[in-house]
Amino acid sequence: MRWLLGPSWVWLLLFVAAPAAILAGIGLLNPADTVPPLAGPIGLGGYGGLADPFYLRACLGSLAVAAVTAALCLLLGYPMALAIARSARRRLLLLLVMVPFWSGILLRLIAWIGIFRDEGLLNSALRALHLSAEPVPLLHSDATMLVGMVYCYLPFLILPLEARLATADRRLEQAAADLGAGPWQVFRRVTFPLSLPGVRAGLALVAIPVSGEYVIPELLGAAGTPLIGRVIWDEFFQSGDWPQAAALATTLLAGVLLPAALLQRRRPR
Repeated sequence: MRWLLGPSWVWLLLFVAAPAAILAGIGLLNPADTVPPLAGPIGLGGYGGLADPFYLRACLGSLAVAAVTAALCLLLGYPMALAIARSARRRLLLLLVMVPFWSGILLRLIAWIGIFRDEGLLNSALRALHLSAEPVPLLHSDATMLVGMVYCYLPFLILPLEARLATADRRLEQAAADLGAGPWQVFRRVTFPLSLPGVRAGLALVAIPVSGEYVIPELLGAAGTPLIGRVIWDEFFQSGDWPQAAALATTLLAGVLLPAALLQRRRPR
């Protein structure tokens, strides 16, 4: 049966491993006024500039945004996932969770821009309620960026967590209740521990892509917020420093994959 995995391994080799290796190799070269803007000899290249404080701030800022986004998604998504798993209309509710995926992310973000801009729906409502005479600057802020992050990535936490909660053995909760445990004790000692694999999977599916996100910070975030996705874009397309951008992208990829691989190896079989 192992031959059935052959196409998957070929696909991973051609479209994941090979591009990552090419990207890592570009980081070893030097920028040049050529097409493409690369030149030898092979050396540290862009990796030599990774210690720049600006890049360190961008990495730390991206990790902080990823952590906050994942935490907010967990706080909002856990009750939703639990309610969906226990609902008689589970399939309909899951369909509603996936409905946003039927439209492009740009269209959804443009809708949020229409809500948060100075003449948008939210400021219009504030003026109609006489809560603010002047437009409140809501767009292009860290709070607006987090709203966009949570909105776009919340389904990635709900879906694996709901799947885990739906397959958990409800008899364990009933047994705990019969032994005198209250609702909070049942949740803390039975429901939540049983859902931990889904929690871990959901947090990873949120935090990993958010750490390198470019589109949402660019459209909703503050202009001066240095995040690693925006820095990589600027190095590639504004500065034309492909080795530096490749080094940053490779470091980000390694920083995401290595902890995941270590955690996978430490999981009990």
